[in-house]
Amino acid sequence: MTQTPGSAAAGLDRVLAVVEARQAEFEERRQVPRDVIAVFKDAGLYRASAPRRFGGDALAPGEFLRLVERISVVDGSAGWVASFGSALVYLAALPLDTQAELYADGPDVAFAGGLFPVQPAERVEGGYRVSGRWRFASGCVGADVLGVGIKPGADGDGTDRAGRPLTAVLRPDRVRIAENWDVVGLRGTGSHDLVVDGVLVPEEWTFVRGSAATVDEPLYRYPTVPYASQVLAVVGLGIARAALDHVITEGGRPGYTGAPKPAERPTYRIAIGRAEAQLRSARAFFYEATEEAWATVQAGDPATDAQASALRLASAHLARTSFDVVRAAYQLGGIDAVADDSPLQRHLRDASVVPQHAFLQEGMYDGAGAVLMGIQPFPGYI
Repeated sequence: MTQTPGSAAAGLDRVLAVVEARQAEFEERRQVPRDVIAVFKDAGLYRASAPRRFGGDALAPGEFLRLVERISVVDGSAGWVASFGSALVYLAALPLDTQAELYADGPDVAFAGGLFPVQPAERVEGGYRVSGRWRFASGCVGADVLGVGIKPGADGDGTDRAGRPLTAVLRPDRVRIAENWDVVGLRGTGSHDLVVDGVLVPEEWTFVRGSAATVDEPLYRYPTVPYASQVLAVVGLGIARAALDHVITEGGRPGYTGAPKPAERPTYRIAIGRAEAQLRSARAFFYEATEEAWATVQAGDPATDAQASALRLASAHLARTSFDVVRAAYQLGGIDAVADDSPLQRHLRDASVVPQHAFLQEGMYDGAGAVLMGIQPFPGYI
């Protein structure tokens, strides 16, 4: 049942309170546990991209992105896991009968995937026999369904001409989670490896990631892979907002050496002003590109290549700018920032991970430049 605006706001308030109270636990356990995923579901985060025809909310991208941004201000790992509430846009490419089965118990479905490295799968009657190991399945411990990247037979790289992998969808009881997520930042995302051993996956439970949806609703005309980059980039935005707010607040504290308070130093004020301008500018470009593409698909037209490229460019730029802002905040924090209990060191670690994602690396600027100059970008960019 679609939530009313009031109940949705109350649900988000509860999410923020739970995340704030338990963020240290996420870091220690290296994952967001299932009972917290249940809180996310109650707030509507995992029905956000489920089709309306199956009881979902199919939220406008800008609306969902702002939810992830708010959660990420409190905790980056929680924001990252919540961001996969958008991942059902992928599953909209499944046959309608498969989706009806998927949502038989309701639209609050958590989907996580470890698509790479793409593994060979044996073609059998009616489907594929799947075996292999896949990396970086963020949020997998709380998922209701899991996806892995496969290539039929021994030939080929497992992707279509646009570089998009064939994805096999499995229930968690058919997959072993190898809990090996041991990293510097975003420790609480539980991005463990997935292991599958000889599981038969019917053809109707496979799809090409980013391919055309079988559901005719506006959300599924919005560019799928660019949207996947957006939901991750906006995590960096939330982290940067938290880091910058921290050093703004701390500007009035007295120094240890008797020197002027940070807020009394021109260098501190200039750095704050510059970082604020950088972050807000990147944020404005990000949401401007979002609303432009959304207006096009709402009108019944496909997003243009230029619009899809703008989404990818704005996402990569936001991830990079957010990290730069967090680094500036960390430096402004002085010696206090190096302490384990300082939020700045956690923000720095978490923000450093976001632009490392394949969707958000420097190559996106190359793709954007190609589109702007009328040159064919690299496969899979748009």
